Amino acid sequence: MKSSTVVLAGAFALVAAVACAQAPTDAQIASIVVTANQVDIDAGVLAADRGTQADVKAFGQMMATDHAGVNKAAVELVTRLKVTPEDNATSRSLKEGGDKNLAHLRTLSGAAFDRAYIAQEVAYHQAVLDALDKTLVPNAKNADLKALLVKVRPAFVAHLERAQQIQTALGR
Repeated sequence: MKSSTVVLAGAFALVAAVACAQAPTDAQIASIVVTANQVDIDAGVLAADRGTQADVKAFGQMMATDHAGVNKAAVELVTRLKVTPEDNATSRSLKEGGDKNLAHLRTLSGAAFDRAYIAQEVAYHQAVLDALDKTLVPNAKNADLKALLVKVRPAFVAHLERAQQIQTALGR
């Protein structure tokens, strides 16, 4: 099943990319955070537009809004700290995976789109939580950056739980 392959490949690419990263610097973590949020913003905008189920459309809009808020806070923080986000293998992998996911989603419509988008969101949020817990928070050196990562974690948990609820309602 092609959509399952895309979903799992994207989620595992995130985990593998972050896991393989050798103790990322704060500048690299900033880039990872901004890129990961942008990936979800882009997919959310698409889902808000193309989703057919009201819950999928609303979830897509929530992803676009919530992740834009996290990005705004991250950009404000790194600007205040005079840290320039540093592109790295993980942020590039995230961008590439996000682009592939969008390309795949654009080939779908109706219930197939809704199921594929939500399946990706479940996998993606789980992968992001794993990356936060295992790599990003433990390696953040700046206390303010670490605090931001810890502060936004509950929102990612809530997103994952909501995506799982929608996935169940859609019948996977």
